[in-house]
Amino acid sequence: MLSQAENDLLTQTAIGTPAGEYFRRYWLPAMLASEVPAPDCPPVRVKLLGEDLIAFRDTHGRVGLLDEFCPHRRASLFWGRNEECGLRCVYHGWKFDPSGACVDMPNEPAQYAFENKVRTRAYSTREYGGVIWAYLGPPDQLPELPKLEWARVPDSHRYVSKRFQETNYLQAIEGGIDSSHSNFLHATLDAFRVTDSYVEKTKNSANLRAKYHLMDKAPRFSVKKTDYGLVIAVRRNAEEDTYYWRLTQFLLPSHTMIPYQKGHSIHGHCWVPRDDQTCWVWTMTWNPDDALSREDRDAIENDSFVHAKVEPVTFRPLRNQDNNYLIDREQQRSATMTGIHGFAAQDQALQESMGPLVDRTRERLGTSDTAIIAMRRLLLQEIRSLQQGETPLAAQQGDIYWVRSCSLVLNRQVELDEGARELMKAEV
Repeated sequence: MLSQAENDLLTQTAIGTPAGEYFRRYWLPAMLASEVPAPDCPPVRVKLLGEDLIAFRDTHGRVGLLDEFCPHRRASLFWGRNEECGLRCVYHGWKFDPSGACVDMPNEPAQYAFENKVRTRAYSTREYGGVIWAYLGPPDQLPELPKLEWARVPDSHRYVSKRFQETNYLQAIEGGIDSSHSNFLHATLDAFRVTDSYVEKTKNSANLRAKYHLMDKAPRFSVKKTDYGLVIAVRRNAEEDTYYWRLTQFLLPSHTMIPYQKGHSIHGHCWVPRDDQTCWVWTMTWNPDDALSREDRDAIENDSFVHAKVEPVTFRPLRNQDNNYLIDREQQRSATMTGIHGFAAQDQALQESMGPLVDRTRERLGTSDTAIIAMRRLLLQEIRSLQQGETPLAAQQGDIYWVRSCSLVLNRQVELDEGARELMKAEV
């Protein structure tokens, strides 16, 4: 368990907090590029790290990210006019360019040139992988964009979604790197009960996850620190002389990857603090070699796996706390563990059931929480190092994010590192 002080250190991300300053040293996904689809389109509200912001795409296609509130009398720029390379507050006409400079102040006498003396808070943005990324840290320490594989494939090879979650970011990450819950939360009753029909269906399956999760519901965890964060190895018994390994990455500050199986698309997440009680859950599906398959598209459209259908303005999932995630109690009784449709909604339901901010002083952790403990320790170490004046290493080295998760079956005598290297050579 964590102390209250440690829990506060990890979960509070507003301006001036240690974790908030840490996240501000990285490029963070802020919005889908499709939210500001064309020059001079309507502005959009964005909330990140406790800050209320406004995004707009100017006449030349540049994306500005400004303090939502006009520095004159604090009216919201959401109502502003996006015109001629700037966003104009409709209250008194003050206009700001993407850098935050006031370029027009029509209600003040021209001879005073007040507009040359006024700026509003503005943050750097980049468009990359179909996403608008934002950097909220010191301008003189601009980091590299992370060279994540999903952001570098063609548009036809990826699908990116985001959703609003009513929890602190940390418990969302913890769910993402918790490899043991899939045997339960996401299981059918046949899989959980290991019925004869399910065993028969899966024993010759090419889907390693279904086959070996069935055989071993209590995996063994080992974690290794890397330049980008952590690699989490989860070992299950397979055949008599083999183990089934799943390698999951945790990439600083808050990216994760679901273990990849050859012949399937790859999936990942990024969990971004919105404020201390809510977060943005970014989900990516990509294929490094081909356009996404019909099977991938069906899973996305039917939100049966990692993506969720959302309300188009707020990005709140259609299955949410207010409607009990549309739980089907008959399906829960007869078919699935939860009666909730889709992995994304199942994860969100349980994570939100903990409340918006978990009291980690009351936890009782086990060996299956090894990766979660390691992730917390790493983030605490990183945050404290920044407090001591050390710039986060990962933020400055975009190349270290050029990694891929994997799952593989190895002879029990083969070292994991050796087996993983051989698999990656074969993939390349």
